[in-house]
Amino acid sequence: MPPFSTPYRVLIVDDEPQILRVLRPVLTSDGYDVDSAETGLDSLERFEAARPDAVILDLGLPDIDGEEVIRRMREKSDAPIVVLSARQEPEDKIAALDAGANDYVHKPFHMGELSARLRNALRYKDRMRAQASVYDANHLRIEYSARKVSYKGRPVRLTRKEYDILCMLAEHAGQVVTHKQLLQAAWNGAMTDHQYVRIYVGRIRQKLQPDETAAPVILTEAGIGYRLIGAE
Repeated sequence: MPPFSTPYRVLIVDDEPQILRVLRPVLTSDGYDVDSAETGLDSLERFEAARPDAVILDLGLPDIDGEEVIRRMREKSDAPIVVLSARQEPEDKIAALDAGANDYVHKPFHMGELSARLRNALRYKDRMRAQASVYDANHLRIEYSARKVSYKGRPVRLTRKEYDILCMLAEHAGQVVTHKQLLQAAWNGAMTDHQYVRIYVGRIRQKLQPDETAAPVILTEAGIGYRLIGAE
């Protein structure tokens, strides 16, 4: 069964033919319109011409590094970009996310996980379009125009920076948000110490969930940043 009511166009960017042979039929059977490119330059041309709804991107391309491809795509569109890469170092993951990627899956990968990450990214995009003034998922509600936050129906009072951080996490619900991105959201780049983010996220967690035994709403991505649990 297709995961969405209407087909989405997905652009796969990878120079490994075996990856394309695996991904194309599976995504097609899932109901996606699939296009592909094997170089960075070709991917940018196809991205411009076809305007895909999402991109699955390898970083190790033969002509342009994947991070540069992400930056150029981000100048044109907010289409979700899921990185699929053999690079294992946290620094590579952080750099890709900071460049504008929405998620990161390591090679070798499980097809079920990649499909789930792709579905989540597309559902998030649709949800944000439909609920431009309200975030409402997993008991957390943010009314942007009124700057009101509630959790399980209980009002939650946040400081301005706590609110800015939570909004940034909600904007990318289900996806990793790096320390750098959160520092930019709350301090406009004036602060660079990741410890400030840890302190403020700790305060947000305490205010949302005073019961420390409850399943967490905000997950820690060690050494990278945080992830707000996405819609179930």
